[in-house]
Amino acid sequence: MAEKASWYASELRRELGLRNRLWARGRMHVESYGSVPVIVYPPTDERHGNFFNSAYAAISARPDWMRRFDKIHAQGRSLPKHESGRRWRELDSSMSSDALLMNVFCTPGVAESPAVRLALGVEDGADQAFGWKARVRLASGRFDRTEVDMRWGSLLVEAKLTETDFQNHTAPIVESYRDFDAVFDRERLPRVSLIVARKRTAVEFAEEFTQEWEDASAMPEAEQVAHEFQAAIVARAREAEPIESAYASYQLIRNVLAAYAENASFCVIHDERRPDLRQAWFQVMAAVKSFEMRACCKVLTWQELAPLLPPELQQFLNLKYGIVSLHQSPSPIPGWVVA
Repeated sequence: MAEKASWYASELRRELGLRNRLWARGRMHVESYGSVPVIVYPPTDERHGNFFNSAYAAISARPDWMRRFDKIHAQGRSLPKHESGRRWRELDSSMSSDALLMNVFCTPGVAESPAVRLALGVEDGADQAFGWKARVRLASGRFDRTEVDMRWGSLLVEAKLTETDFQNHTAPIVESYRDFDAVFDRERLPRVSLIVARKRTAVEFAEEFTQEWEDASAMPEAEQVAHEFQAAIVARAREAEPIESAYASYQLIRNVLAAYAENASFCVIHDERRPDLRQAWFQVMAAVKSFEMRACCKVLTWQELAPLLPPELQQFLNLKYGIVSLHQSPSPIPGWVVA
């Protein structure tokens, strides 16, 4: 399953990279290094290349929404610097699921649409909050305040695009939530084994490890032997790492617990091209004990949502993300070959 998830994620990243190369023409942007490009866009005047114009205007008019741009891009230092010296934000990235979420739900008319509200089960008059801080009680009496991508009335939303999975976490951490056993049958939740990082000893430093790996096929025979020797050392070190039992899809488990605490429902919105994410969500839903709580767990794809959106926004999603309604084909990419 992990291999399939990696393949689906990498294929989608490759497609979005090519689509954004086309979209970025005539727009201020920079492109990351490497074979799979990540396009990042800076704001220019009253527009932003990563956003639908009316969505960005609506975001700019609301300080609580605009605060989402405070989050610095985690890999920003590895990206080419913008001429202004501005640090890259997560929402600048063409791969950002949060940017896609805000492109859709900040566009005027979307939140007011009866069809969209019906599809998500949102009550009239509810407002959206992005990066909402959950209050999930721990057994210790403290709270986990990890953010949820969007809260819309009594609905919590997790948005996904190119992320490989829903993250994994060690069993003691996951089981420390007060309502964990009240909500889940722990024996039915998907489990994984995590390698626990340990402190390196002095002998494991420069003499035995190197960061300067080269293509072994281009090396003389003696260098290939040395390269293979180093690789064997690394492999043995990996095998010696302690392994700890963990739960898969930790984000989903935590967000279901947040919905339970808030008497809310929870929906995962993902891309139709990521069936691995849907399967992972179904595995977690199957472990929810009560029928009432399971009925509050929902799933929707961007493609299912697309035909309910304004035509201009649909065109934007088609060109930039390849997202169209299920009965349509996205706009072609010159030279694109599906692996």
